[in-house]
Amino acid sequence: MAHSQLTGPRLRHSVADSVATVVIDHPAKRNAMTNDMWRALPPLLDRLTADPEVRVVVLTGAGPTFCAGADISGLRASAAEAQELAVAAEEALAAFPKPTLAAIRGYCVGGGGQLAAACDLRFAEEGAAFGITPAKLGIVYAASSTQRLVDLVGPATAKYLLFSGELIDSARALRTGLVDEVHAPGELDKRVGEFARVLASRSLLTQAAAKEFAAGRADRSAHWTEQARGSGDTAEGVTAFLERRAPRFTWSPAEDRQA
Repeated sequence: MAHSQLTGPRLRHSVADSVATVVIDHPAKRNAMTNDMWRALPPLLDRLTADPEVRVVVLTGAGPTFCAGADISGLRASAAEAQELAVAAEEALAAFPKPTLAAIRGYCVGGGGQLAAACDLRFAEEGAAFGITPAKLGIVYAASSTQRLVDLVGPATAKYLLFSGELIDSARALRTGLVDEVHAPGELDKRVGEFARVLASRSLLTQAAAKEFAAGRADRSAHWTEQARGSGDTAEGVTAFLERRAPRFTWSPAEDRQA
């Protein structure tokens, strides 16, 4: 297992069983993201992309809270810079070529909502609270962030969240599509671990192509067909199915030279 060595408000991470767990660690401020934390996320994701041991990333918060948003001290210093850093981190997370899963307990608000929305999937614990709060601060939410929220929950719920800044509970988040699963207290980590291992056992080639297609990148269809031809994943998947065994997929984003 590999661990980061950072101290203070930080993003720490570990890797075990092909799953990288990235922890938002700033408990003194309910895991609010400082400017340095926003800056740290894109290069961390670059390292995890290049790491052949990593097939899935789980994003979570230290302790009982996922992320209560951006650290207000950064907004006070320069709201424009803080927003630029947050959007850059969100876009890097959305573009990450491997599956990402947000494990959410407690508050998932503001910048925390941006990070959760940028993940592929979101599993929450009962009692979690969700809010998109720029209207409370007079901030113009980025067009890309707004569209990502609309894609998840539809325009009506997106407007409710953006216009009001009000919090919604985990039941409403599940009903509107903001989260994919809700689990009883004490059950979230077990379910996330189980599902992350399922994702890690599947073909990264399939997953990476599906992420692009789901994001509207239809222009790369021929590229992914060529990737499949040059990869051993398809042959391995068919052979494993016929032999009634678990497949051993080997394709990684490092092989995608045109990414």
